[in-house]
Amino acid sequence: MASSSTGSPCNNDEDGENIITQSTSSGPPPPPFEIPIKWPPQGALSIEWVESLAAVFDWSSRHVAPSELPSVLPVSVFDSLAMSASKILHREPNCLEIDVDSNCSVVVVGDVHGQLHDVLNLLQTAGPPSPSRLFVFNGDYVDRGAWGLETFLLLLAWKVLLPHRVFLLRGNHESKFCTAFYGFEQEVMAKYGDQGKHIYRKCLGCFEGLPLASIIAGCVYTAHGGLFRNTESPLSKRSKGKKGRRLVSCSDSKVLRLGSLGELARARRVVLDPPWEGLNLIPGDVLWSDPSTHPGLSPNKERGIGLLWGPDCTEEFLNKNHLKASTERYNNRGAYIILEPPDFANPNFHTFEAVMPRPKVNAYYDYENVIDSDEELDLGSISA
Repeated sequence: MASSSTGSPCNNDEDGENIITQSTSSGPPPPPFEIPIKWPPQGALSIEWVESLAAVFDWSSRHVAPSELPSVLPVSVFDSLAMSASKILHREPNCLEIDVDSNCSVVVVGDVHGQLHDVLNLLQTAGPPSPSRLFVFNGDYVDRGAWGLETFLLLLAWKVLLPHRVFLLRGNHESKFCTAFYGFEQEVMAKYGDQGKHIYRKCLGCFEGLPLASIIAGCVYTAHGGLFRNTESPLSKRSKGKKGRRLVSCSDSKVLRLGSLGELARARRVVLDPPWEGLNLIPGDVLWSDPSTHPGLSPNKERGIGLLWGPDCTEEFLNKNHLKASTERYNNRGAYIILEPPDFANPNFHTFEAVMPRPKVNAYYDYENVIDSDEELDLGSISA
């Protein structure tokens, strides 16, 4: 989460077990609800079901070994939840237009990176989704933290329950590339064993359906990374393309220009690893680009994907699209932002300390030696 813990689990022992249970001499306390969790009849989720899922995940993180998670959440229940959520997500557009009632506030949340206990605390501190409170999560639900699967599934449950009150955007870690290096794939395999590949593939399918950006109340643009380039260029000579226009890649154009919301709407988001070259560059820009103090738009050479954009680009993008504000992950200085009526354009930043104590776990990736994904990357390996 934006200003809580780093998300890197500790106690990196080599004993092969991933939890130190918190129990008394008489054994761990009983689960707060019946386990294994059962899928409700006809898939009709209720607030009670979602809250019980959260409570059981919290309990199991403290008292159940990761390899025993199937005894808490059976594969059949996972399948039903993932399928229900995936259908909703894939029907949503690339850029959500989120209408907000005049008496409703909007909570915008940055990276959560598998920190289940911080997410539970957030939902308690800010209040859960409700008719008067919308949530927009800006991606990076998995990797680094040890409870990426539980965190993502809990947010999917909220999405299925309240699809017009909970909005889940995609982050750069919702990709096959990042999850293979930063722990999520290993986490799933450790928790579900022989069924791990199946669980992982279903999660990747949900990642593909996550929208790229949103416009809140017609005036606030949100995305995990930020702005994106123009990929359509008028030709001075006769062209075989429609109405004298063609698609150009980054290498085709020496001058980068900001893209339009229309181009964002037409981008192909259903890719596990957004390309850093070629024609479909907008998803990579939206997920990987960074703001800069220097004016202009330029390739993000440090990352090898996405762009760097200056304050002038932000102003141009807002003015061109009649927006008042934008929020990207590096502007989320607090753990979460609340946008209040009537104009929603003045964010209120909220912070809280990481939940302590939390279960001590081993990392699912070599966080001491693996390069941080917010620094430079060898993206050539994506296509390998």
